[in-house]
Amino acid sequence: MGRVYLPATLEAVLEILSREPSARLFAGGTDLLVRSSAVRRNEGSLVCLERVEGLSGVSESDGAVRIGACTTHGELMAGGLIRERFPLLREAVRHIGAPAVRNMGTIGGNICTASPAGDSLPALHILDAEVELHSAKGRRRMPLGRFILGPGLTALEPGEVLTAVWIDKDQGFNFHHFEKVGQRKAMAISVASMAFAARLNGDGIVARARCAFGSVAPKVFTSQVLDAFFAGKPLNEETLGAAAALVREGVSPISDVRASEEYRRTVAGNLLMRLEGAKAAGR
Repeated sequence: MGRVYLPATLEAVLEILSREPSARLFAGGTDLLVRSSAVRRNEGSLVCLERVEGLSGVSESDGAVRIGACTTHGELMAGGLIRERFPLLREAVRHIGAPAVRNMGTIGGNICTASPAGDSLPALHILDAEVELHSAKGRRRMPLGRFILGPGLTALEPGEVLTAVWIDKDQGFNFHHFEKVGQRKAMAISVASMAFAARLNGDGIVARARCAFGSVAPKVFTSQVLDAFFAGKPLNEETLGAAAALVREGVSPISDVRASEEYRRTVAGNLLMRLEGAKAAGR
């Protein structure tokens, strides 16, 4: 294995990357260690970001919430600001791994791993999250939907670091639901997952809705046609059945060791049918 660096500032991280552009970044390491093979362990240096000032924590600024890239899933669950502003995101990260994984794994790691099964990603898509990126050239921000290009692929450029996630504070949703299906009830990689958020009027009619699915396409599946379909309709069996048909037609899942393409397609539609019960339960 090459060197392991423990920088304390972002400037130090960027300086290391300028000298060693092939160095790999990590924070909690929950994805890196699983994916590392005996061969890859000798591929170069590692740069640990967990001690870098300014990369952890949640704060408010200019009508938005900034989540440092090294903020752990456990910290997101415990934080009052996330609970108050983004309950959908809190519910999504609650499904990530086990407590030990949530206390080590970070939101930046979940994003940069760019797995179609990343549990935080559907919720972040619905919330129109943006990523903050730093390099020696300066800082830039871009929508998460443009940052993740495919399985394991991102728009991160050489020498660039994901430093934060930004989400507008006022989302306008009063109903949300996250659910995933795996091969067991806990500590499972998603076979299919769904995040849903809506603004319901006093009669339970949808004024606005957003829906996103994980593990059923090369990256998170969203559809403007599907979102628009809900407008002006109640979340009843008829509406959800028709929406489920749109989902099954739109997704492009694969078959792997966890599930077949056909099963994933069926489950993706079935997850929508759970919304009627979630609404009745007041979630």
